[in-house]
Amino acid sequence: MNTLKIIQGGMGVNISCSPLVNCVSRSSQPGRETLGTLSGVVLEKVMTRQLGQGGQNAEAIINALKTFPFQTIAEEIIAEYYGKSHKSTPAFTINPSDRLIKLTVCANYAFVKMAKEGHDNPVSINYLEKIAMPHVYAIFGAMLGGVDFITMGAGIPIEIPALINAYLEGRSGTYKIPVIGGDNYVMSFDPQSFFGQEIPPLKRPGFIPIIASNALAMRLVKVLPVGSIYGFVVEGPTAGGHKAPPRNKVNYGEKDEVNYEKIAELGLPFWIGGSCASSEKLKAAIAIGASGIQAGSIFALSKESGMDPEIRREILKAGFNGTLEIETSMEISPTGFPFSVANLPGSISDPKIYEARRRVCDLCVLVSCYKKPDGSIGYRCPSEPTEHFVHHKGGKMEDTIKRGCVCNGLITTAGLRFENENHEPAIVTLGDDVSFLKHLMKNEDDSYSAVDAIRYLFGE
Repeated sequence: MNTLKIIQGGMGVNISCSPLVNCVSRSSQPGRETLGTLSGVVLEKVMTRQLGQGGQNAEAIINALKTFPFQTIAEEIIAEYYGKSHKSTPAFTINPSDRLIKLTVCANYAFVKMAKEGHDNPVSINYLEKIAMPHVYAIFGAMLGGVDFITMGAGIPIEIPALINAYLEGRSGTYKIPVIGGDNYVMSFDPQSFFGQEIPPLKRPGFIPIIASNALAMRLVKVLPVGSIYGFVVEGPTAGGHKAPPRNKVNYGEKDEVNYEKIAELGLPFWIGGSCASSEKLKAAIAIGASGIQAGSIFALSKESGMDPEIRREILKAGFNGTLEIETSMEISPTGFPFSVANLPGSISDPKIYEARRRVCDLCVLVSCYKKPDGSIGYRCPSEPTEHFVHHKGGKMEDTIKRGCVCNGLITTAGLRFENENHEPAIVTLGDDVSFLKHLMKNEDDSYSAVDAIRYLFGE
């Protein structure tokens, strides 16, 4: 499997959706191997919103859930959410309800199943280490669905191999949740006890950490057992989404450059991400010892992605005409990680739109746990209303400056807002380089498919 040439990035909230992943993985052929990667972020919310919206996506989810090993649970979810366009999904805490656990396991199972439908090629799923509370449930659901690879960045994903091993061995899976001002909290999940039935056989997914430095690669290889890591995706600072902060905390420079020779010496496959979407960059990556590349933006803007069609049309037009600006914001994401943002009229990147919006934290995906004065665990986010964050929850005022609600913004970008829901402006994340658009589009109103993108990347 280390012959993989192209890994499609796991982007946003449902941008790397099942139809896109299915198309990319289905297109894999000997000598031009491609791996589709699902975005595993808040799949429980994606599933319930798509079930509520009805239509083709909902029908596909229902068909996938009909294969879920514990049918009573699947039937309950379908009955509760199908056609219920304003039915909300609970937010995660360290003690999630049984209902939320069922939703999370089912969602990760169903989206993996949809990605794998109709072909035998491998598929991957991508999680953010920062969004830690769902991991013990989400990863089990993905493994139950037969996922072949797990990629993870936005943090140091050192606990994933042990979590995978626990499920393969029929034990409870555990994951540490950081608590500001207190000790880590350990979340656990025992699938056999929870479902009350024997768990079907699981297979081991390959684990591919997403890294940005030689130091992290060497640390993971040193700390984790031999064989735990399948390979690395090495992302540069021009990649989209969340990325590692610059060493000097201000600007990316020479100290942030990766020595690929040293990566190759570790003896594991690796793929280079960040402004690599061309056949020339693919050949260059292979020439320096990489197995291939990770490409995100070129697939995010394809017809099969989950991006709202109107937003995609605007980006394609601006990108084709050379007027699209993409900046790395050090403040917008409540995670504290730098985040690439496309400057798009009407989105949160517009200063007037940002200032006019009402600060909100109602999805609670990127909250941090903190120790309250009474010793209990609370939840806060720098993007929530400032008064709540600072005066009620003990946060620092400086942490709230220029923050945006990435959770809601990405939900909007994916076209998953409820009609009467608070319409937080979209936030669009892309890598710095969209020069591929000139090669894939005939004019500013044109579009292209994921297959077109694959052909272009292979120089066809």
